[in-house]
Amino acid sequence: MLSKQEKVVSLAKKPYLRGRMEWILAIYNVLAIVAMLHVLLDCRQPAKTVAWILVIYVVPVAGLLAYVLVGLNTRRKQIISRRSLDQLSRRQMDAFLEQQAGRQQIELPTRHESLINFFARQDGALPMPSRDVQVYSSGYEFFPALLHHIAQARHHIHIDMYIVEDDALGRLLSDALIARSRQGVEVRLIYDDVGSWNTSRHFFERLRMEGIEVCAFMPVRLPVFTRSVNYRNHRKLIVIDGQTAFVGGMNFALRYVKGRTQPWRDTMLRLTGAAAMTVQRAFFIDWYFVDNTLINHKRYYPSVAEGSQPDSAAVILAQTVMHNPTSPMPVIEMGLLRVIMSARQYVYIQTPYFIPTESILSALTYAAAAGVDVRLMVPLSSDAPFTDWASRSYLRQVAQAGVQVELYRGGFLHSKLLVADDDVCTIGSSNIDFRSLGNNFEANTFIYNNVVARQIRQMYVHDEQKSVQLARIRSRMRPSFGVRFLESVARLLAPLL
Repeated sequence: MLSKQEKVVSLAKKPYLRGRMEWILAIYNVLAIVAMLHVLLDCRQPAKTVAWILVIYVVPVAGLLAYVLVGLNTRRKQIISRRSLDQLSRRQMDAFLEQQAGRQQIELPTRHESLINFFARQDGALPMPSRDVQVYSSGYEFFPALLHHIAQARHHIHIDMYIVEDDALGRLLSDALIARSRQGVEVRLIYDDVGSWNTSRHFFERLRMEGIEVCAFMPVRLPVFTRSVNYRNHRKLIVIDGQTAFVGGMNFALRYVKGRTQPWRDTMLRLTGAAAMTVQRAFFIDWYFVDNTLINHKRYYPSVAEGSQPDSAAVILAQTVMHNPTSPMPVIEMGLLRVIMSARQYVYIQTPYFIPTESILSALTYAAAAGVDVRLMVPLSSDAPFTDWASRSYLRQVAQAGVQVELYRGGFLHSKLLVADDDVCTIGSSNIDFRSLGNNFEANTFIYNNVVARQIRQMYVHDEQKSVQLARIRSRMRPSFGVRFLESVARLLAPLL
C-alpha cells in the first residue's frame, strides 16, 4: 500500500489536478486584486486602507474572507430620507424658535458659538437648555435613579441601548418596564443585535407580549450579514415623558453595577426640560430606521412652557450630537478636535480604548506642545487584550509629546468624557478609536456650562487618586523588542478594530 506522502505525490502528478489548482489559485489572485483595488478606491483613511490591503495580501483566504464579511464599506447607503429627518427635527426647532421669540432668550457662549453652529448645521442638533444636569459615575448611582424615573413615567419611555443582557439587572429593568406598560405607558426599546447577541430572544419576546414595542437594530442575518455586522448602534439613550433624558456609556448589564472580575467605572448624564428634546429626536431617528414609523406628534415634545423656566443666567446649554456611518462629516470627532484645539488651560479625557485617528493624535500633540495641560486616562487592565496592545504605542507616543497619560487601576474604566477650561464638556458613547469615530452609530452630549464642567473636572481629579502615570511604568515606556514588535503588529491592524 502507498503511504500518505506517496499518495499526495501521486495526485500532484496528475495533470487535471494540477490544472484545477492553478485555476483556483488564479481565480483567488484575481479576487484578491479586485478586493485590494476596492479598498484603494474606497477613499478610506490611509491607515485603514493600508491595514486592509496588508490583511488581504499577507493572510490568504482568511484575509479576503474577513474583508468581504466585515470590511465592505456600505456607508453611502441612505439610512433616512431628508424629508423624514426634517420632520423629526421640526418639534425641536419649534421649541427653539419659541425660546428665541422671547419666552427664554438663549445667548450662545461666544467662545463656542462656531462649534454650536457647526453641530446645528451638520447634524441638526440645536442648543437647548436643561433645567438641571445630574452626573452619575457608577451603576450604583445610575440604575436606582433610572428605576425611580421609570416608576414615575406617565406617558412614554424610549430606550436606545447597545447591550441589553438577560441577567439580574436586565430582568429587574424589564420588570419595571412591564409594570409601566401595564399601566398604559407607551414603552419602546431598540437594542443592537450584535451588542445583545448573547441575550435570549425569549427575553425580548416576553417584553413584546406585555405590549412593549421592541426592535433590533440591523439584525445580523445571512445574506445581509456583510452589510450590517460592521455598523453597530453603540448609543445609550433613554427618554422619559419627553422631559427627562439620559445619555452616556452604561448598558443594561449587571457588570455595570458589579464587574465580573473588577469594579466598573462609567459615566451617565441626566438632562431635564427642553434639552431632553434633542435626545428624543435622536431616538426617533433610530426608531424610524428600525421600524419605518415616523413619530412626530406634539405630545412627545412637551412645550417648554409646561415646565419651570430656569433663570437665563443659570441656563445649562446642551447639544446632543449624533454620528452615523452615512454622515458626510464625522461630527463628533470634529467636535472633539475643535474643543482640543481651542483649549487654553487644560483638556482632560477619559476613554476605555485609545486608538486615535491621525487628526485626534495631532490635536493632542499640538495642545500639549502649546503648553496646555493635557491629561488622558485609560484603564490599566482592558477587557479587550488585542485592542490594549494596539493602543500601547499610541499612549507612549502622546506621553512622550507631553500628554500626562494615566492608567486607572480602581477597576475597568469604561467612562467616555472630555472636559476643557471649565466651560465645555462632553459625555456620551463615543470611544477615542476608529470604530466609534467612523463605523458606529454614536451619541454625545456637549454641555456649555461652568458649573457642570467643573463638576466633571473634579470627577476626573478624583479618579486620578486611583490611577498611576504611564511615565512611571518603565516596562510600558521602554518595552523589550518582542513587546514592541507585538505592539507594532497590533497597531497596523488598529484601524480595523
